[in-house]
This record gives sequence, C-alpha cells and structure tokens, in this order.
Amino acid sequence: MSTPPPNKPKRATRTTRPSTKNKGSGAVAQGRQAKAAGKRGVIVEGDNIGIINTGEFYQTVINQAARPGASTADLRRAYLAWLSACANELPLTAGDSGTPVQLASVYTALLTKTPEMALEEVANPKRAMRRAVAGEGIAHVSALEALDQSQYLVLMGGPGSGKSTFLNFVALCMAGELLEMSIPNLELLRTPIPPEPDQREKKKPKPQRWGHGGLLPVRVVLRDFAAALPPAPAPVDADTLWEFIVKQLPKQIQRYADDLQAELLNKGGLILLDGLDEVPDALKRREQVKQAVQGFADIYTRCRFLVTSRTYAYQRQDWKLNGFAEMELLPFTRGQIERFIEAWYAHMVQLYRLTQTDADVRAEVLKRATKRDELRELAERPLLLTLMARLQTKGGGSLPENREELYAQSVNMLLDEWEGLKTGRDADNRTKVVEPSLSEWLNASKENIRRELDKLAYEAHLNQPNLVGTADIRQGDLIAALTNASKENVDTKLLRLEEYLRDRAGLLTSHGEGLYQFPHRSFQEYLAACHLARFDFPDTLSRLVKTDPNRWREVTLLAAARSKATPSSVWELVDELCAKDEAPSRGASSRGASSRGASHAPSAPTPSAPALWGALLAGQVLSEAGLAAPDPNLQERHERKRRRVRDWQLHLLGSSLPARERVLAGDLLAELGDTRQELLDVDQMRFCLVPGGPFWMGQEDDERAKLHRNETLDADYWIAQTPITTAQFAQFVADSGHQPSTPRSLRGKANRPVVHVNWRDAQAFCAWLTERWRDRLPSSWRVALPSEAEWEKAARGGERIPQTPQTRPVTQGFALRDVDPWIENPQPQRTYPWGDDAPNDHANVGQIADSASTPGCFQRGVSPYGCEDLAGNVWEWTRSKYQPYPYLTDDGREDETGRDNRVVRGGSWAFTLDFARCAVRYWDLPVDFILGYNGFRVVLVAAPVFPAPPSEKSVL
Repeated sequence: MSTPPPNKPKRATRTTRPSTKNKGSGAVAQGRQAKAAGKRGVIVEGDNIGIINTGEFYQTVINQAARPGASTADLRRAYLAWLSACANELPLTAGDSGTPVQLASVYTALLTKTPEMALEEVANPKRAMRRAVAGEGIAHVSALEALDQSQYLVLMGGPGSGKSTFLNFVALCMAGELLEMSIPNLELLRTPIPPEPDQREKKKPKPQRWGHGGLLPVRVVLRDFAAALPPAPAPVDADTLWEFIVKQLPKQIQRYADDLQAELLNKGGLILLDGLDEVPDALKRREQVKQAVQGFADIYTRCRFLVTSRTYAYQRQDWKLNGFAEMELLPFTRGQIERFIEAWYAHMVQLYRLTQTDADVRAEVLKRATKRDELRELAERPLLLTLMARLQTKGGGSLPENREELYAQSVNMLLDEWEGLKTGRDADNRTKVVEPSLSEWLNASKENIRRELDKLAYEAHLNQPNLVGTADIRQGDLIAALTNASKENVDTKLLRLEEYLRDRAGLLTSHGEGLYQFPHRSFQEYLAACHLARFDFPDTLSRLVKTDPNRWREVTLLAAARSKATPSSVWELVDELCAKDEAPSRGASSRGASSRGASHAPSAPTPSAPALWGALLAGQVLSEAGLAAPDPNLQERHERKRRRVRDWQLHLLGSSLPARERVLAGDLLAELGDTRQELLDVDQMRFCLVPGGPFWMGQEDDERAKLHRNETLDADYWIAQTPITTAQFAQFVADSGHQPSTPRSLRGKANRPVVHVNWRDAQAFCAWLTERWRDRLPSSWRVALPSEAEWEKAARGGERIPQTPQTRPVTQGFALRDVDPWIENPQPQRTYPWGDDAPNDHANVGQIADSASTPGCFQRGVSPYGCEDLAGNVWEWTRSKYQPYPYLTDDGREDETGRDNRVVRGGSWAFTLDFARCAVRYWDLPVDFILGYNGFRVVLVAAPVFPAPPSEKSVL
C-alpha cells in the first residue's frame, strides 16, 4: 500500500510566534522573508525572537499526534517537532531567567581545514600572508559545504570545537524547513561565514553552499546506541541501529516508524550520528557500532551521512569508516568570535530583557576581552567562548580582568553544571528532575568535592604522560575522590555512581569508557594550582617547576596569581625560584664578547638548568602578579629581589634556554626595566664598522638574486648593530612631532625592534637623527637607511673581514682609528650571516617566538662585523629600489624620491629560515606597513660616498 502524500504543514500562529519589537538601536524585521540591518550590520531575521517560544509550538504538534486517528502527515510533523525540540537544546547555557538559550539564535557557522591552505603557506608564505590580509587567500570550506560535497562525511574536532553543535543545528534547520518554519530553516542554515572585522565593508559574504534541499533528518547519539547493544558476539547490523532509532521515539510518535523508514529508503534523508569517539572500546562496542553504521550506509543508499568524532580518536586506523570522507574543524577566527558575541547579546536582549544599548556595550567589552593574550586561545573554542559569554552575562556585563579570577568563576560555573541536579523529559515531553545534585546524592559539601577535585587534577597533571591536552582520569580514581568527599559510607552506591557520572557534563566529561577529562588543559592546571597553593606553598611548587618547567609553568603562574592578594606570598615564591647562589654578576652581559666586549668573570660557574628556568619563571611570576615594574614604594628587601630577577633576565638572553624562552626573557626584561640604554636611547646607539672593498652579492641558485662580485662599496661605513627599537622610534615621534603611519608602531615592547613602520616613517627617522647628530658627524655624513649592497655586505662580510668586529657607541664619536688585523673571509659567499649551516637556534625565524624579539636573544647569528639580527626578527627596509641584478649604482636604484618599490631584507620571525638568507630580496611599497614584521636599522654614510684611504683606516 502506498503512503498518501503528507498534508502541507501548518505554520506557527501569531500566538506562538510573537511579533518583533525593536527597542533602542538596531532594526526590526517581520515575516518569513523580512530582514533588516541592525547595528554593526548584524542581520535580524523576521520572527527570530519567536524562536524562544517554539517549545510551545513543538509540544502542540506532538500532542496532536497522540490523538486517535492522527494522519501520517500529523505523525511526520510531530516527529520533526520532537527532533527540533531535542536538537535546539544548547547544553551548559541555560540563563538565570529560566529560559534556555536557543541554539538557532546563537549558532555561528564553522570552518574546516583544507590541504590547499597549508600548501600555499609552505610554497610562498609572504604571498599567502599578503593574500590573507587582503581577504584573497584560498577560501576556507565551511562545515556545511563539506557536508554538501560528501555523501558520507566524518567531521572531526577537539573537545568543545562545535562538532555536536553543528550536527544539532543541521538537524534543527532541516526539520524547520520541512515544517515550513519562519526560522530555523535552510536559509538560516546557509548563513554566510562571518567575515573578518576588517573585511566586513569590503565585500558582501556569500551564503554557504547547500544543494540538496530539505532532507528528513535522523539523529542518533552513538554512546546511547552502544549502551543499548547486546553483549558481543551477538550479531549487530543495520536492523539493530534501526530498532534503536525507533525505541528512542516518544510513544505517541512510534506509529510513524514504518513511514519514516519508507521515506529514508525511497526518497532519502540525512543520518546524523554523533560522538563515534565516545563509544566504549571495551566489550567490542566500537566494533559493533562500526558494523551497524556501515551496514546502515549500505542499505540506506539514498541518504547522506554525517558522523562526528574527536580528531585524536578517529586518526586511529581501527576507528575508520570505509568510504567516509574526513574533515577537521578549525578554531574560531576573529570574525567568528565577534559574530558569536553579537548573536549572543542580540539573544540576551530577549532572555534577560536588556536594552539594546546595554547589550551593545557588553558585546564590545567581551570582544576586547577575547583579544587578551590569556583569553585568545580559549575564545577560539566555541564551548569556552560560550562559557565566557555566560560568565559575563551572569556578572552584569563584566569579565574578571585577570585570568586567575576568570578561571575561578569558570570552574565554579562548570562545577555547578556538573554536580547540580539533572533534568530530563517525561512521556509528555515536559521537563522533570531526573537526578538530584551530586552533593545531595553523596551527602558531601561542595567544598569537600572541590577540594578532592583539586587534588585529583594535581595528581592527573603530575602523572600525565604527554604535555599536550588534558589528562585521562580513570573512573575509579574519580569515584574514589568523590567517596573521600562524602560524609557517609557510599559503598552501596558505587555501581550507581558510575551511571550517575557518565552522562554529566561540565567540569568533567566522559571521554570514552571509564575515562574522564576536564574541558581544557587550562582548567586542569588551575585546579592543580589551587591544590599546590593550599599545601606546602611555595616549596613543592618551586621544586616541581624548576625540574619540569614545561609541565608546571602555567600551574605556577596561576598559583602566583591566586596568591597575589597577599604579595608577601608572591615574593616568597620569587625568592625560592630565583637562585641567589648562582646569580650572574651585575657587570656581566648577555651579549657576546665580540658584540659587547663583556663576558662572565672567569670564576663564575655556569648556572644549572633548574637555576635558569627558576629565574625565568620568577620573572613571569612578577609579571603575572603585576609586580614587575619599578615601584618607589616597594620595600627595599623586595626591590633587591626584583633587581636580581631583572639581572637574571639579561643573562638569560644568551643562555642555553630554548629560543622561545630567551625571547620571553627579553620581554620580561622590558617590564622589569631593561638596563641596556643603547636600545632605549638613540644617543646611546652602537655601530659596527664595515670597511670598503669588494664582496660577493647574491646566491648561485637564486633566480631573483644571481651571484656576482660587487665592487661598488669603496668607502667605509658604519651600520647600526641592532634594528631601531620601539623606544627609539617613540623618542623620534615625541621629539619631531612626526605622525607615524599607524599608531601600532608605538605599541610594542620598548626593547623590541619597532614594527608596523613604512619606508616613509623610516626615512623621516633618518632625517631627524641626521639633524640631531649634526655636531657629532663630519659635515659630509648623514644617517640613512642602508642600500641593498650595504645591508648584504654587513650580513655576509667582504672578501676580508676584521679578526675582531669593531663596534662602538655613538657617544665616543667617530674619529680616525686603527683597524685590527684583517683576515681572509673563510666563507665570502656564505648563505647566512653565521655560515652555510641551517641550525634552528641562530635566528628568530619560523614563528619560533610568534613575535619580534629584543636584540641579544640570538647571539649565534651575529654577522662577521658584529651586527645582530640581520637574519630573521624583522624585515628591514633599505633605501634601494627593487631592480634587477647585477647591482649597479648609476641606474637610479639609489634615488630616494618617488613611490617606487623599496627592497626589504633579512626575513622575519613570521617566515622560514630560507627567507633569512643573506641574498634574499623582496620589496614593499613605501607606504606599506605589512602586519608586525617590517622594521629597519640605519647606517652612517658619506654623501657622496668616497674611497677608503690606502692605510685601511676608518675615516668616520
């Protein structure tokens, strides 16, 4: 017997879909097709507010199916309404108003990782970065477009990455489309990927691709399916999965099962299978589930399939599904973060009855907060961004200023979610209490539960084999901790406790059979810090972090932040971390003898690795606690400790610590007060002598810079030992009144190279410094950007180089001086300033530090003349136009007028080591200030250049 065509579904009436009213700034949109542009261009959909009350509509539709004689169309509509009600519940986000947050109101489209993205970044990173800035890079593929392209898809991601949320959102929109809801529907499903903030006004984003229309959705939580399976080796196939699907239906809808199956077989649908990684491995459950899924896909060939799994789990070969494509979710971009925040507060206007103005202010506060270094990574995870939004909403519009307090409030909220009472739905789909709170069930106080969880986190962190991600906590250890927190004997409850904990989410979540995890490593570290701050502080903590810093660094910083209410505790920790008996002498310098003329006293022993790490962590502790900067009111005994930590950071720049840690020491030194005046004051700058004479320019296998012997540099010149720093550039701006091309150029650390400067800024700096030093320089000399040839010779060396580099501060003047004996350059065509080898620790390249670094961190990369950071750190402007080789001086390339492209040299922290070769040459427009990696250094040169005297003495 054929199934009669379903009746056309009825729309929700005005009683369940209230009209939209706009209060404050924003826009109003009425009706299915209506749209309006709200503040900041956020689209307000017609009837969007009514989605809050869709629960009433869903329940009405479901109740209609319970009537005797309900038609197939009624049953189909009831099924779709039931599925929508389940899918629209957003976990962990119920508001204080008692009205749950609706997934359809806050969902933000997700992106997946594509192989093409990585290929372009490797092949041409500078072009990839330029195209990304211009919004012209390889397009990301959204999760929806990945589903559109693949009939069988496994969508992977880490915990809290949005896998299940995407699956539920797809189910919700498909059901809404088939119910002909005003929202959610396919139009909402196709909402464009949020553009980046600086791209919003440049081009209109396109809707996501979905070419398959409204598909009948079927949603299965695979963990629940696995729990319902018969013991192995009982046969499991497609019928087993179908029987489970039918049993999950409410009783009043189960009559629809045959028609549902017929539609899936004959017309197709969308099978949504959530959480393959959560299927227990024991008892061969995973093998059974795979058999059922594969069998189902073989029979229901007209359907499309979406399976979700955590990435690490599905990468194991025994988890793979045959014939399924694989895509991995990306973290939120800045555009996605901001769009989620805007959608959240648009929704909160209705849930919390906020004014539009109040919501806008709160949204801006949260946007700024998520740019903070300590929150940026958390905000890239949808689950944790939602947690921040909830905290801010609950906190009246503000977030804690320090991350320790943020974690404290977050942990309390997650703990409430995890241990609180649990609700479910009765046979009539009404909310009911299923389980009491964990503290009530165990007769244990929340304080005792929290104390035991702190200890559990500490032990898990201590014993975790890997230093990435969160530790696996065995179910037995969790139950033992909770048992210790209880005031009574709970032995009789142990079996029930396993079941009680399994389906709870919040501070701990089930992670496969018998395993639990915290939602993010930072929460595990924070709880461990709470435990260590409570017991044997600071002795155990200082011992742990000095011997295993990578494991305990964040724990230490969080413990210090937790203790900063009592500064004496922080100073006690600093005293334990920063060794007095191994402290470097105050006169010692981190710079090599060739570059600074100073070294450790012969009797000074080499500090041990724990001493180095302890000193670095002491600096971080002071920074975290807000005690790093000089303070005239600080007690002298603590000021002595602060100066000791400062002097240690200077020593750490040239230590055996990894490059990233040396760069960090340089940043801490800026906070503590860098004593190297040559980096802070232009009048204390140091210069390196580069004598006139021929040198080899270019590289044999470089098409853009063919190797040739350059004989254009006949005269001596002096080149700055280091790039111009932020402090020196700020000194120029303050003294000259020059308006830099972007204020970002003044925001870097004082002792770092200045970045975000264009060629015009650098030229203005040189003109200002020439006038400032007019009395110090011979009348025919000036401060300038180096020419391309002057830069490359300083990096590689001429055919002869000094046995000892000649450096001097500008304060000593530049009179005639004897030059030390010359030696033949052993590598006149060297690839890098230090030679031809390519070690990973000689230059700030390859995002080894994720930023520019203060000079002194990469002493092994010094050039033959004593110049630092010519390889890596920042691209450096030259005064030369970008013209073909061979290099000539009479072809106009040194003309400093016009808007021609200017050569940049040296690579940077953002590019690979290959870009730091002496011969590499790129160009930028004079008005460009590309991201955070363009800087400059200066030279002292004659104008015009004149030959060096035969006596081989410097005349400057």
